[in-house]
Amino acid sequence: MRILLGMLRLVAATVLAGAIAFAVWRFGPWGRAAAPVPAAASDTTFAGMRAVSLYFASAGGDSLEGETREMLEQPTLHDRVTMLVQALDQGSRQGRLAVLPAGTSVLHVYMDERGTLTLDLSRAFQQGFRGGSHAEELAIGSLVRTLATNLPELKKLRLTCGGASIATLGGHLPLDEALDPHDWP
Repeated sequence: MRILLGMLRLVAATVLAGAIAFAVWRFGPWGRAAAPVPAAASDTTFAGMRAVSLYFASAGGDSLEGETREMLEQPTLHDRVTMLVQALDQGSRQGRLAVLPAGTSVLHVYMDERGTLTLDLSRAFQQGFRGGSHAEELAIGSLVRTLATNLPELKKLRLTCGGASIATLGGHLPLDEALDPHDWP
């Protein structure tokens, strides 16, 4: 009986020592899995900054002027375009005039293999527009120049509003065909 009791104690001690050894290995510094690195888009401490060029009307409203701004690098085309349009909608930080109708936002973005970017804007873009031919030229030019400058892959820009084609913004410039950025110096 004494031998049996001694063997049971030996087995129990071995199992206990094994459990302790496993716990030390599993939960000690050498057994931990590497912590996952957060994705750049979800934590700004890992995200890079990028200089972007935005185009607003000059203080006199007679032409477009560039404004450089540091913004967070965006991971997708949709996010980059949305960031640029939001910045245009928010206005200049250097005294220039915003030319997009208030509340203009991005609904959808698609770029085909030829570099034609289809930009579907909220209805506020068309419904909120007030102005003549010059104001229309500044609003469209602001979008075209901002997007073409910051998206080198863009070859042409097609604008839609609320999922539908638009013939014009204010009755002066045709928007039923894709716009060539080279026509908007």
